[in-house]
Amino acid sequence: MLTRQWVRDHSELGVCVLLLALGALVLGDVLTMDVDIEQRGPVGPKTVPVVVGVALLVVSALLAADVLRGGRGEAESGEDIDLAAPGDWRTVLLLAAVFLGNAVLIEPIGFPASGALMFWGSAYALGSRAYERDPLIAAGLSLVTYLVFDNLLGIPLPGGPLMEVL
Repeated sequence: MLTRQWVRDHSELGVCVLLLALGALVLGDVLTMDVDIEQRGPVGPKTVPVVVGVALLVVSALLAADVLRGGRGEAESGEDIDLAAPGDWRTVLLLAAVFLGNAVLIEPIGFPASGALMFWGSAYALGSRAYERDPLIAAGLSLVTYLVFDNLLGIPLPGGPLMEVL
């Protein structure tokens, strides 16, 4: 019978169960995924989810073995943060708004434009105030990401009206 003390001493097993469930969910979802996209080369749309799902299962097993052999997670002393300080909810809410905005705008204005807004908004929310440089970097990063996914990986992203002009 599991005692309360044993469960407290092995609480990291809960993380193992979560990682195991997440890995099984990812693999189950990718195995039932219909791919109507023409695959270019050995890397297709299923490759990364399979790698991530397998990695989640492996990490879950390794962590469970470590915990059952007596391994313990390090206390918060390894972090260089002040645990008594309150959370920065402004940053969290700004990032949530940026990602929600990207989800809403990706279809009507396309990935290059919505991605640029997402990258710039994330940089702003995280404290960057280089107003001349950040939008240029965000636009370049978004365009490169679009081209890699659309042309090299064969995963179509909405281009929006900007791609019709270019």
